[in-house]
Amino acid sequence: MSTAQLVSRVADELSRLVRDEFKLARMQLERNGKRAGRGAGTIGGAGLMAAYGGACLVAAAIVALAIVMPAWAAAVVVGVVLLVVAGIAGRVGSKTLRAAVPVSVPKETMEKLRADVQTMVGHARR
Repeated sequence: MSTAQLVSRVADELSRLVRDEFKLARMQLERNGKRAGRGAGTIGGAGLMAAYGGACLVAAAIVALAIVMPAWAAAVVVGVVLLVVAGIAGRVGSKTLRAAVPVSVPKETMEKLRADVQTMVGHARR
């Protein structure tokens, strides 16, 4: 095999390797994006629960003013429970979102890519 053929073959192999590494990096970034979306959705759900909790507490205040006993106590209990659920969901969502963001270039893939390029350059110099 001639030197020109070897150089051409190395260039082809390096090109394919780089394309595959970029494809892997894109897949990893997509996975992190999906995780961030789930975290944001959970936080949105927590906001909705907090709104329901606030509505129940408002209803409890109205009922308490209108009728002085048991109905408002039940509304307060429901409101407090909804707010606790919202707090838990918010913490879970926040934790999930922090785990995915910032979405950076996957370190493993970049390290592999650098090592692959160094290996190919080292073989090409021989």
